[in-house]
Amino acid sequence: MANNMHVAEKKLFPRSIQEMSMDGDEPPPEYLVKGNTFGSKDSPTLIQIPIIDVSLLSTENELQKLRSALSSAGCFQAIGHGMLTSYLDKVREVAKQFFALPVEEKQKYARAVNESEGYGNDRVVSEKQVLDWSYRLTLRVFPKEKRRLSLWPENPSDFSETLEEFSTKVKSMMDYLLRSMARSLNLEEGSFLDQFGKQSLLQARINYYPPCSRPDLVLGVKPHTDRSGITALLQDKEVEGLQILIDDKWINVPTIPNALVVNLGDQMQIMSNGIFKSPMHRVVTNTEKLRMSIAMFNEPEPENEVGPVEELINETCPRLYRNVTNYGDINYRCYQEGKIALETVKVADNYEQK
Repeated sequence: MANNMHVAEKKLFPRSIQEMSMDGDEPPPEYLVKGNTFGSKDSPTLIQIPIIDVSLLSTENELQKLRSALSSAGCFQAIGHGMLTSYLDKVREVAKQFFALPVEEKQKYARAVNESEGYGNDRVVSEKQVLDWSYRLTLRVFPKEKRRLSLWPENPSDFSETLEEFSTKVKSMMDYLLRSMARSLNLEEGSFLDQFGKQSLLQARINYYPPCSRPDLVLGVKPHTDRSGITALLQDKEVEGLQILIDDKWINVPTIPNALVVNLGDQMQIMSNGIFKSPMHRVVTNTEKLRMSIAMFNEPEPENEVGPVEELINETCPRLYRNVTNYGDINYRCYQEGKIALETVKVADNYEQK
């Protein structure tokens, strides 16, 4: 299956992103975002991404900062999570070592054509699709029994051990944040976490963005919201690229070596009945430097029914979203059809079928 993918992509794109990047080639039309300019990345702005100290979330002050961050920007930089900068550097290094391997070695872990798990580029779901200027290694980490170990790299030798340890630490932080989010809204601590279930999904995605000759026309990742409940991102230590849409402006997310960028996904916007936001975000490209990041996506068990917490529904705040299962499938279908997934799960009074 992996070889079939490689052959199919070779037919579509005779030259790889890596080859075009090294030679400074003009990106082909499939990668050009039409009718868009990315000048805002250079625009000075007073809007800043909030910084939350996870170790202080037992205090009312930090808890209110968390609520404010998630109901406005939908994201924050998490510090005080117990992971040292030296440890995070080790995680970054293992990811870099994998992407530094020869193409033939990485292709051993290539994803099949219709699947997202494994190594490769964008899944092509439409002829009109604008492609991302990036490579990814996507792996299911939890539940443990759902891992596809044939796709887990054996080189570098400590890859699996490092990813499992990092994922466990991040999942622990996420669970604590979900409890804290509930407390910030005066809810029972398990109001959100319980909806994830004991077998919630945690997926790791290691992103590799080669330099691009036309950063004004090409994106590393197109604008999107996450299908997850909560996402944590370990950014490149030196090269910025992530931007969040706040008040209709694209805001740079600065690199802080010891921070994890936390943003909410659509399913948390549903559970919070729209109080917390699932922010639109994208990744811009860079002419001179490659960039790497490691994203962790945590979402409820697909069969679990996810919906607004009852205590957040009242006369002044009516129910915005219906209860849903398998939101990941809804999100994927909407992506193919060019629809906004969250709009399709609004209660009938708030959504008109188009």
